[in-house]
Amino acid sequence: MRKIFAGLFMSLDGVVEGPDQWQHDFDEGMAAEMQAQLDAQDAVLLGRVTYLDWASYWPTSTDEPFASTFNNIRKYVVSDTLDTLEWNNSVLLKGDLAAAVDELKRQPGKDIGVGGSVSLVRSLLRQNLLDELRLLVHPVVVGQGQRLFDGLPAMRLDLAEVKSTSSGTVIMVYRKQT
Repeated sequence: MRKIFAGLFMSLDGVVEGPDQWQHDFDEGMAAEMQAQLDAQDAVLLGRVTYLDWASYWPTSTDEPFASTFNNIRKYVVSDTLDTLEWNNSVLLKGDLAAAVDELKRQPGKDIGVGGSVSLVRSLLRQNLLDELRLLVHPVVVGQGQRLFDGLPAMRLDLAEVKSTSSGTVIMVYRKQT
């Protein structure tokens, strides 16, 4: 069965919003982690806001290997407000998130990554639907912004892996307890 995993950039103080504004030292270790995440998935799960942001950027981007990957990969978009999706290989998911995720996990293929989509990651965590959380914690304090765990109930995750990169970013992989 496929897994659903989320990979997020996070500051030391837990901010996940706007990493393009505070994540400045993208080193070889982070590049290797991002490539490993791309290699592990053949589909991506996106919330509405991230989908709209990505759909306005990636189709004309030359930022490789990400542009080719995101333009060609199957994109599942969770939204109750969108009616159509223009970006190629995009599928709209409406209604019961748990049922949709269960159906996706039963399909053959590689794992499904969640790109950005902090609200969606929170929903997946809240409903115990996220199998793995990959956090790239940067050595920076942002001070304000959206934090991943705000509003979530207490939960316990198992630390599966931890490593650091040359710029001081710590990569932590957590799995839901079984």
